[in-house]
Amino acid sequence: MVIMASPPDTSKTIKLERYNSYLRRVNSTKLLNASSKLLFRATLLVALVLIFFFTLNYPPLSSDRNGAHHLHKTNFLSSAFYGGGVGGTAWEKQVRHSSTPKRPNGMSVLVTGAAGFIGSHCSLALKKRGDGVLGLDNFNSYYDPSLKRARQAMLKKHEIFIVEADLNDGPMLTKLFDVVPFTHVLHLAAQAGVRYAMQNPQSYVASNIAGFVNLLEISKAANPQPSIVWASSSSVYGLNTENPFSELHRTDQPASLYAATKKAGEEIAHTYNHIYGLSLTGLRFFTVYGPWGRPDMAYFFFTKDILQGKTIDVYKTVDDKEVARDFTYIDDIVKGCLGALDTAGKSTGSGGKKKGPAQLRIYNLGNTSPVPVGRLVSILEGLLSTKAKKHVIKMPRNGDVPYTHANVSLALHDFGYKPTTDLASGLRKFVKWYVSYYGIESRVKKESDNNYKKMMSQQPEESA
Repeated sequence: MVIMASPPDTSKTIKLERYNSYLRRVNSTKLLNASSKLLFRATLLVALVLIFFFTLNYPPLSSDRNGAHHLHKTNFLSSAFYGGGVGGTAWEKQVRHSSTPKRPNGMSVLVTGAAGFIGSHCSLALKKRGDGVLGLDNFNSYYDPSLKRARQAMLKKHEIFIVEADLNDGPMLTKLFDVVPFTHVLHLAAQAGVRYAMQNPQSYVASNIAGFVNLLEISKAANPQPSIVWASSSSVYGLNTENPFSELHRTDQPASLYAATKKAGEEIAHTYNHIYGLSLTGLRFFTVYGPWGRPDMAYFFFTKDILQGKTIDVYKTVDDKEVARDFTYIDDIVKGCLGALDTAGKSTGSGGKKKGPAQLRIYNLGNTSPVPVGRLVSILEGLLSTKAKKHVIKMPRNGDVPYTHANVSLALHDFGYKPTTDLASGLRKFVKWYVSYYGIESRVKKESDNNYKKMMSQQPEESA
């Protein structure tokens, strides 16, 4: 008889596995429920935060009648998400450090167009005397941006920080005025150049008009309101034939769109002074030249083309007269800009409301000594030890005017402006910089000093 072994009893094992499975399902459900609650709470918190910031940035229209409150709130939301970059703690530290004056009663100046020709020189002069300087520039490509970057690097060595932004960036401008209580603004940013306006007219409207208005809007809402010195242009004299050009002469016949936008700026300045109590000083610059200059200016590209053996166009008027310009050396212009800042009265508004009459001024800043363009070329030929290949042609109808001559007696009276640099001396300094910056070889360096001495001995006295 065969005895069969009974099968093992697995009922206990099966029950145990079922129980463990049940526990896993229970724990999974609890975890899922906990995760859902956590996700819900996180979503609710984010929504509440967004609603809170949205309310701060966009208050009801009824509570914002003059627009000033809105101007100072628009950037709060965006700055909250800037993190460690623009608007972050490190960025604000740079902004404050750069704009803090080092001398007693020093200014805190926002310089727009700080990477530009005049802007970089003025920024450096202000910093060297102990004022706080913060730059603003959009580094556009109207001319080689690498030159602007080189100026930026030069300013950085002197602890001048440039914020890269556009004048039409309202939130960014508002942020800057929130971080720094600027005492002054030196507004030099603009779309420059007479001829380029025929190619890209909208850029002049966007920068010289819309950008200027945006800056004035932010400034009038600031507390305290800054005093503003800004760059107009000798181009506003347009078709005026009275000489020398005086601030009392008519400026209602611009010869170019560039000139028209600068004249519009003068009228806009009058409006903001009248309504909001902004202290505004306009400076009409006359053909500024010198080291770190603009490549679109005649003296600059003449130098380049003469050295490269290219033909240069030398203009004559329709009646065969020489075109002449009141060339003004950069150091003289800087003195004028600082003089205007030093004598600028305080703005009288608060929170966008005028509380009393405010200063409104306009000045010529020139050299008072018009020089024919042919003479400019002759000086460059001597300094570069190279004969220019000249192509003399009639001046085209591109907005240029045949003659400029500044009367600066008003600036002399009000803040002691007196230019001291003649064209030959100024061009010598420019060529020395040009040769160094672009690495031109020794031929120019060796012979320019001898030619300069010879040229100066033969030079007729310039008119005073």
